[in-house]
Amino acid sequence: MTQPKLKLGIAGVILVGAVTYLAIAGMQKGWVYTVGVEQYLALARHDQRIRICGTVAPEELAINKAQLAANFFIKGTDKQLRVAYKGVVPDLFKEGAEVVIEGKQDAAGVFQADVLMTKCSSKYEGMPKDHPPTAGMATQP
Repeated sequence: MTQPKLKLGIAGVILVGAVTYLAIAGMQKGWVYTVGVEQYLALARHDQRIRICGTVAPEELAINKAQLAANFFIKGTDKQLRVAYKGVVPDLFKEGAEVVIEGKQDAAGVFQADVLMTKCSSKYEGMPKDHPPTAGMATQP
């Protein structure tokens, strides 16, 4: 192998290695498990980022849009978890709303969320069978 080919080969190996490392590191940081409230509370460790889905409980719901914060309980079927959220509060966030939160639990047992998403179930419900078709949509038999 000649000198320029050897240099290009070494540079190629280094480049592929760097790209592979960055891809793996980025994927690991972006992977977050999604669990329900009961599943989360059953976990032995609460020291990693996780995504929890549930419903906003009516107890102690405090929304402060001016300070970009909300304190609330997220509930599952029979258990609930205290949440402190910092960030822009979605317009659809209210008591009884289905939400997905992401973050970590602190030493005091409060889940510190930095991501709060609300679900809009009516947006994904099917149209009633007697609803007239809209222009451009195929009718269903």
